[in-house]
Amino acid sequence: MEQNQPQSDSSKSMGRWMLLAFWIVGLVLLTSFFVGVLERQHNPNQNPISQVEGQSIEVKLKRNRMGHYVATGFINNQPVTFLLDTGATNVSVPAHLAGELGLVAGQRYTASTANGNVTVAQTTIDQLDLGGIQLNDVRASINPGMREDEVLLGMSVLKHLEFTQRGDWLILRYL
Repeated sequence: MEQNQPQSDSSKSMGRWMLLAFWIVGLVLLTSFFVGVLERQHNPNQNPISQVEGQSIEVKLKRNRMGHYVATGFINNQPVTFLLDTGATNVSVPAHLAGELGLVAGQRYTASTANGNVTVAQTTIDQLDLGGIQLNDVRASINPGMREDEVLLGMSVLKHLEFTQRGDWLILRYL
């Protein structure tokens, strides 16, 4: 007959640590999953849908849960998140991103924004890419008042595009 021997304190302790490790790993995985879900809800266009139609390039952007068009693109081959803004005259880049994007601050001027007047610096983006639509020498401003990481994609880009809104989709066409 086998005797049930009490577990040693060290094996009980090890079991508790394994249980704790299991819960920590589980929480990390769940957190990673939900962060990804929230990011996709904020930016459903992390890989914009694009296609070539004859001589033009067409990019389809899905509206996010807030009703905005947010998309991942590139400035000078560096990834950025664009927020389309037809009310912005130029592309507006947060000052804290300008250096890593290779932008040089030029002449300063006062810009009227939705948040009031702000002193910005003019700059030129050598290359801007959104879903395969590439533009060179784009007028932009470096804005020290922008705290987020999103770049406002203003009319200095949008004026080169034809755009159509259908339901939750915005179709941009570069002719």
